[in-house]
Amino acid sequence: MRTIDAPPLRARNAVATVFALNGFAFASWVARIPEARAELGLTPGQLGTLLLALSLGSVVALPTAGMWVHRLGAARVVGGASVLAALGLAVTGVGAGLVVQSWVTAVGLLLLGYGSGTWDVAMNVEGAEVERRVGRTIMPRFHAAFSLGTVAGAATGAAAAALDVPIPWHLGVAAVLVVAVPPVAVRSFLAAYAIGDGAGEQAGAANRSPWRAWREPRTLAIGVMVLAMALTEGVANDWLAVALVDGYDVPAWVGASGFALFVTAMTAGRLGGTGLLDRFGRVPVLWTSMAVAGAGVFLVVLGQVAGLVVLGIVLWGLGASLGFPVGMSAAADDPVHAPARVSVVATIGYTAFLAGPPLLGFIGDRVGVLNALLLVAVLLVPSALVVPAARPVNRSSHASPERPQTSAE
Repeated sequence: MRTIDAPPLRARNAVATVFALNGFAFASWVARIPEARAELGLTPGQLGTLLLALSLGSVVALPTAGMWVHRLGAARVVGGASVLAALGLAVTGVGAGLVVQSWVTAVGLLLLGYGSGTWDVAMNVEGAEVERRVGRTIMPRFHAAFSLGTVAGAATGAAAAALDVPIPWHLGVAAVLVVAVPPVAVRSFLAAYAIGDGAGEQAGAANRSPWRAWREPRTLAIGVMVLAMALTEGVANDWLAVALVDGYDVPAWVGASGFALFVTAMTAGRLGGTGLLDRFGRVPVLWTSMAVAGAGVFLVVLGQVAGLVVLGIVLWGLGASLGFPVGMSAAADDPVHAPARVSVVATIGYTAFLAGPPLLGFIGDRVGVLNALLLVAVLLVPSALVVPAARPVNRSSHASPERPQTSAE
């Protein structure tokens, strides 16, 4: 049994903190979507177009985020991106609840998406290196921290909605937390020069064009898998609360609570998933996750009674929990090229957040938002074909998280 030295332990806790804050920022907005839609007077299609701004900001940020991590280090990138995300939250609150203008809200969401997307790549690169140093599967736990952050954000948002707290006040307070905590946490990140396995490898990575990762079949296949799982997660993030309100005629706070239940289930799946991944491997666990998520979607849409809908939300959250973190770990199997490959996989995955809102809104205008959720279950079927790409690569000098060494935390 080997022990983990102090720096990786401190870095692990710091990475978990910034993951949680990123989730908190995102969920703070998502929990208020039904009220923002009502304030702005939007149809489902118009709401989908508005939500596109958040995804567009993320997708614009992601292709270059890996380059910034290579040049500046993950700590600086997370610190700077958190400022943009906080500003985006504040502007979104002003647009949705103070000036009541869709274009102002869209500008805020664009900033939030750009900041969160850049932050996402940097924290995943740092998390993958910490996982490598620790020698066991822990990336899902970082994403569980993200989910815990979304639970806190969703619960706070549901409480704010129930108490009629104005959207600008709620999102303004959330923005203060988002801008204040990450600069302190990143002081415990691993040193920038320590990412990878030596100066020679780092020099090679720096001279290698980041665009080469876009021509790697395995990286692209992992990206497609993450795309499907990101859509499974993202549709629930954007539309579950609205679907419950529209489809089952429940109050806004019940819709927000349904979203909170979803992210709670995701958190549980990520906390428990590390043991399953270490025991059974990535591919069987991912295939099972897809099946569970699809069953959950069917129950949410077709259950019609509270007990079945609640069960469906839980299954959907559990099934959606591992796709994104496992994809990030798979993309970062080689730490030297991890920033470029994580950037590619994240960019492909985030196109689900780009295409998902308008697509679901378009379908929702015709068949209702609740019925439109069935698209998720349908798309999971072909995406299962590319799951084998997530198998760990053979590396002579690095231990694979799929078969970790024993460590004491």
